[in-house]
Amino acid sequence: MKYVIINGSPRKKNTCAVIKQIKSNLEGEFEEINLQKEKIPLCLGCYNCIVKGEEYCPHADKIAPIVEKINECDGIILGSPVYAMNVTALLKNFFDHTAYFFHRPQFFTKKAIVVVTTAGAGHKKVAKYIDETLRHWGVNKVYKIAMACGGKETLETEEIDKVSKKFSNDVTSNKIYSPKFGDILFFDVWKVMAKSDNPIKADAEYWNETGLINEDFSPDVKLNFIKKGFSKLMFFILKRAIK
Repeated sequence: MKYVIINGSPRKKNTCAVIKQIKSNLEGEFEEINLQKEKIPLCLGCYNCIVKGEEYCPHADKIAPIVEKINECDGIILGSPVYAMNVTALLKNFFDHTAYFFHRPQFFTKKAIVVVTTAGAGHKKVAKYIDETLRHWGVNKVYKIAMACGGKETLETEEIDKVSKKFSNDVTSNKIYSPKFGDILFFDVWKVMAKSDNPIKADAEYWNETGLINEDFSPDVKLNFIKKGFSKLMFFILKRAIK
């Protein structure tokens, strides 16, 4: 198995220690991307990645290699401490650079484990935010380890081991989970917009070239008849609302 680690911590403390403990429960190859070392310039909010295509991002030379590593891996390990009740600026900047995934999701067979640590509070909220972001990327299953480490000299490894072993078993099993209804809804939103009378060019090209424009969800992910019906209904309603 191949794992890519995206580390949004600028310090080698609790988040890094949890990631190290997770690695001890996994077997395979690891490639760690320390976002601080990548020195990615701040996102300019130019919308090029969304409107024209991700290759038009002024910082594509920094972002594209990371995305390629995500495409090549079997599992994603993503970590951040809590800064001001949110992710670090390092991770938020990376998320901003990959905003086009919200329009053009693609990691439908990937599993991820999210690591969030804090000295005090906000860890569960931040873990939920990262979870939601990865689901918008298309990630099939997200595990979360959110820990308050303030005042503790050593990590409590029992929960880390428990969750990381579940993650490991899931990655090696190649099991694909049915998406949540909310994930199907967003899939239909972008599909309808790509099929509208005036679509964003990059979106229309992606949805047509991948064939997703004609699917109820990614063909790699099976839907039961209820969720297929839900997807078709949402598409019908949204198509009437979005011209």
